[in-house]
Amino acid sequence: MKFTLAFSVSAALLVSTMTSAFAADAPSADVLKKKLSDTLGLEVAELQPSPIAGMQQALTDRGVIYISDDGSKLIHGNIYDIDRGMLNLTDAALAGPRKDMIKEFEDQMLVYKAKNEKHVITVFTDITCGYCRKLHNEMKDFNDAGITVRYLAFPRQGVPSANAENMRSIWCAADPLKAMTDAQNGKSVPVAKCDADIAGQYRLGGTLGVSGTPAVVLEDGVLIPGYQPAESLLRMLEAK
Repeated sequence: MKFTLAFSVSAALLVSTMTSAFAADAPSADVLKKKLSDTLGLEVAELQPSPIAGMQQALTDRGVIYISDDGSKLIHGNIYDIDRGMLNLTDAALAGPRKDMIKEFEDQMLVYKAKNEKHVITVFTDITCGYCRKLHNEMKDFNDAGITVRYLAFPRQGVPSANAENMRSIWCAADPLKAMTDAQNGKSVPVAKCDADIAGQYRLGGTLGVSGTPAVVLEDGVLIPGYQPAESLLRMLEAK
């Protein structure tokens, strides 16, 4: 059985059946990680207590999920703190790891640097995505606003796919920035081969909670799904 994002809402009701946190006979973190891997095909990067007693929070290659301390119950979805203005605790839990994990991919990014840089955003992009093209065609607006844009690949058709190979050719081109601009304007991508880790970038996106493109990660690790014009994004950045 492979893990998918289509968990039924009814799964949330399972929390009422769970015992109190950290029972004496609860399985170890390693056992829980192995169970998630063996049963659902998930890679678990980190496991820690969740905001809900009796559950562990697992950072996986498909985002955050929650597993009961005894390993018998699973919830996929967001946890909100009612007393803190409906703060999305699930997304907040990913902010720190996003910053650290993205840093490991900095040498793989295609960077459109602002001359007067004030902010840096990381965008998971796909050359078949209409709003990715819109964002790219407004690159001058972002750069003029002092926003440096860094790209990582997130081919929506997955890896392997023809889409992923086209994106590999962009990363492997003699001039990747020009190749990206050409592709985002509908031009064909000449085949180029190298060791660009498109699969790794795609997996990173999944781990960080990316489910569509464009997906913008801010400097503090907050994820903004979908297209935002430069003016709106700048207001958001400067309000932090």
